[in-house]
Amino acid sequence: MPYPRDLPPRPAGRPVEDVDLTLLRTFLAAHRAGSMTRAAAELGMSQPGVTAQIRRLERRLGTTLFHRAGRGLTPTAAGDELALRVGPHLDALTAALSETAATAGSPFTRTVLLGGPPELTAARILPSLAGLHPRGLRLRVTTGLADDLLAELAGGGLDLVVSTIRPRSRSITAVPIADEEFVLVAAPALADALDPARLPADPPAVLARLPVVAYSEELPIVRRYWRHVFGRPVPRVPPALVVPDLRAVAAACAAGAGYTALPRYLISDLLDTGRLVLLHEPDDPPINTFYLAWRSSAVPHPAVDAVRARLRASAADW
Repeated sequence: MPYPRDLPPRPAGRPVEDVDLTLLRTFLAAHRAGSMTRAAAELGMSQPGVTAQIRRLERRLGTTLFHRAGRGLTPTAAGDELALRVGPHLDALTAALSETAATAGSPFTRTVLLGGPPELTAARILPSLAGLHPRGLRLRVTTGLADDLLAELAGGGLDLVVSTIRPRSRSITAVPIADEEFVLVAAPALADALDPARLPADPPAVLARLPVVAYSEELPIVRRYWRHVFGRPVPRVPPALVVPDLRAVAAACAAGAGYTALPRYLISDLLDTGRLVLLHEPDDPPINTFYLAWRSSAVPHPAVDAVRARLRASAADW
């Protein structure tokens, strides 16, 4: 059923310029959290207060922004469009205000402890935060697997974690900040040796004969690509090369060791320079979501707030 109810059209000619930022901030928190309760915890509000602000915004806009889905929320098309339009601007504004607060009365007075995947940390997270170091930011970074980093976050060993999985613990607040798209790639020489007519017609049959490069024996990314795009399991053939670093996987493939599936953001330079080429371009490529997580009970600090706001603002360009 619609949430909170189907609303009457906004009266013709009524301006929406008077919608204040508080309503938009509350809406965006609910959209990202998928729950009024989780949004309330993030904002430090009561759940009825969040609900009331969402209803107020819906009345201002004359449209329904959410439907109830069990204990959660499902955005309407209008809700998704509004989040897409206002999200980057609100994140940028929050980042600017947080950085100003951090550098005004109370500069970065303590070190921020951040965790994330090694490849994303090197390629996107650290460059996004570089502008804060001249202002006094002290940052210590831990890289590793999502489960390990989230456990360290819950235990108080980290302030923030960028995670490839959504935390399920109620003690951790998490918001989606970016998606990574997986692509199937190989070196040009290997791709050129394939039958150009058969590859588009029957990719699984062609790819099954190629050596595979992966960062794990279980071929997690390649396996996911096959199931999502081809609707079948990856062939049970041992990988030609296993190296536990996606950057090394990309380098090995560029050198001709085999084919693999990798996040597009990580190999954009290799694709642009032609050292890697796409083997397949599906209409619906597999994606994975990155979440920014922190302890729900953590005491706010200007330095942590500034890093969190900068990551949320910059992730739209990852």
